[in-house]
Amino acid sequence: MKNKIVLFLLAFLLVCMLPAVAAEPTLPSWALGGFVRVEGKNPVIVPKENSKFDCPMRKSPVAWEESDTFNPAAVVKDGKICVLYRAEDNSHPGLGRRTSRIGLGESKDGVIMKRRDTPVMYPGEDAAKEYEWPGGCEDPRVAVTDDGLYVMMYTSWNQKVPRLAVATSRDLLTWEKYGPAFAKAYEGRFKDLGCKSGSIVTKVKNGKQVITQINGKYFMYWGEDNVYGATSEDLVNWIPVLDEKGNLKKLMSPREGYFDSMLSECGPPAVMTDKGIVLLYNGKNHPGDKGDKKYPSGVYAAGQALFDKNNPERLVDRLDEAFFRPMESFEQSGQYKDGTVFVEGLVYYKKKWYLYYGCADSFVGVAVYDPDHPATPDPVPVMKR
Repeated sequence: MKNKIVLFLLAFLLVCMLPAVAAEPTLPSWALGGFVRVEGKNPVIVPKENSKFDCPMRKSPVAWEESDTFNPAAVVKDGKICVLYRAEDNSHPGLGRRTSRIGLGESKDGVIMKRRDTPVMYPGEDAAKEYEWPGGCEDPRVAVTDDGLYVMMYTSWNQKVPRLAVATSRDLLTWEKYGPAFAKAYEGRFKDLGCKSGSIVTKVKNGKQVITQINGKYFMYWGEDNVYGATSEDLVNWIPVLDEKGNLKKLMSPREGYFDSMLSECGPPAVMTDKGIVLLYNGKNHPGDKGDKKYPSGVYAAGQALFDKNNPERLVDRLDEAFFRPMESFEQSGQYKDGTVFVEGLVYYKKKWYLYYGCADSFVGVAVYDPDHPATPDPVPVMKR
């Protein structure tokens, strides 16, 4: 008996002395990826000090993308990838206190961006002013209909209440704002609800990623803490899904002990496939005992969830490990000090998937998934001994 105990202790010590090696992850057949960062090209969008814009609110020129450029949407138009990214000026120190506007970059290869000098979406003297000033327009997700109507779900931020808002465009340059997405639902019950992150369900049809319907209605996942659902008949007015008690129905929630232990925030437009609806989302690791000790405290990493394509409220499966996490220096250090890869733009282009993401709230990066040559996802971090 003593010999067995000695052998066990020796084996344990040998294991502890082995070098830590990151686990080689795998993805289930329903998931998208792995995504490979374009080597030597990231970040693809960075702040510019010389971009000036005559702000209709300040009545003066503003260096509108001077401080940070991050959290992008992406769509295809006229054979090019168009990236709509959040840009912050330098009007105020501190996270979330500056004014955000949305810029536009175009690319034929998904990497080299030709950027417009002025923003395409911004706070102005319009009906949305009360919701957007002085914080601005943040974190867009954009999808397109079969007939070429681009629908943007974005956060209108007046530095009091963040609201999920809607805008549409035919050219990506001129946008019609409709205000809060839930303003008319249930007699205005959710008009002033703090909410963000709208992911409209899409599918690939004839080689093009377009908005689709489920059971005769459009469906959107939304939410920052939990994942909720909403339906619409016109893509402008959205009705949140409620449970049997009349409260917002939680479709997916943070999990104690996992990378998404603090938040499970919706990412880019969800994608309907033969296996179900794939939702990419952003998980935040809890800084306390509820978090995953393999991941840094407070870090944002990306996960995937599968929902029933006939019943989009039913969660079918979910990754236990992040498929994409901060690995590069520009993802680990920036305005957000704990490290972030924040996925918001996913676009199908030339038979590949291009994933655009915010890097530490400071830059825009891109990673590519080629279904014909799939790669492994980011390695699982090693528990520190």
